[in-house]
Amino acid sequence: MYSSTFTFAKKEFDNDFHVLDNTIAAVAKSIPGYLGEESWENRSTGLISNVYYWETMDALEALMRHPHHIAAKQQQGRWLDGYQVIIAEVIGCYGDRGLAHPLASRTVPMPLRPANSQDPAR
Repeated sequence: MYSSTFTFAKKEFDNDFHVLDNTIAAVAKSIPGYLGEESWENRSTGLISNVYYWETMDALEALMRHPHHIAAKQQQGRWLDGYQVIIAEVIGCYGDRGLAHPLASRTVPMPLRPANSQDPAR
């Protein structure tokens, strides 16, 4: 699985933005391999993050190649005051299923490293 995290600072959203945003959302949801999304706002910085989950990289790339997505990228300066996109491979997913989350029904065991791992982050 993969995630794409779109973090941005917003300017003013006009009707053109909302129409294009709704269209892209519908396109994403129609792509086989789309698993869901969630959004976060950091009130102290004003940044917003939208995290999209994908079964395959091909599914994610299908959205990235879609004409409406390309149009949004070309016009982003009208509505955004900067953005960053992070594409990541999901290497594990677990929980108690107490939260409504796009991946709540999927359990992907976390790969465990041996206790004597030389990884400095451990």
